[in-house]
Amino acid sequence: MNNRRFTATLLAGAVALAALTGCTATATAGSLTSSPSASTSGSSDTVLPVDANPIVNDSSTPGLSVTYAAVEDNVDQATGQAISDQLELTIANATSTDVSGLEVFYTMTDATTGQSESYYQDLGALTVPAGSDVTVYFDNGTGTGTGAGHYPENTFSLYRSSSNQVDFTIEVSTPGLAPATAIATKGVGTGEVAD
Repeated sequence: MNNRRFTATLLAGAVALAALTGCTATATAGSLTSSPSASTSGSSDTVLPVDANPIVNDSSTPGLSVTYAAVEDNVDQATGQAISDQLELTIANATSTDVSGLEVFYTMTDATTGQSESYYQDLGALTVPAGSDVTVYFDNGTGTGTGAGHYPENTFSLYRSSSNQVDFTIEVSTPGLAPATAIATKGVGTGEVAD
């Protein structure tokens, strides 16, 4: 096999592998680069940890908050009924204008081993109306429903696999308002299992 054909075959295989693992890939004759794919609401795409927080927001203007954050003993905010364990956030907008362009960055840390993983999610077209709130679910579009407000998760994360306490730190951001932060904890157990 000549070098050009071998290189083309190798690049095609690497691009296919990147697609299977939820990455986007850019191939050139000399290199292949990949990065975690941005997932959309209701998607079951593979979700990969990120190395650093990509959110850049230095605003100090108040108005955005997280009024409910849970990863265990979750409650559907619309019905008050118990739902499967998942990262669930209620994002409130206290301003007089709708907010969009929302992003979420969260880190989960095993309280025993110190191991941590971080994840980033662009919330796409989600809008929080003025003076109102919206609840979002990181449930791979299962459990409470599908469509708007439902986002993918890594089902092999520390949260799902560790039997130790796992602590979450969460940041929600939108342009022009100070980022909102929250915490949530999964207690000691055999690891959370999505319904």
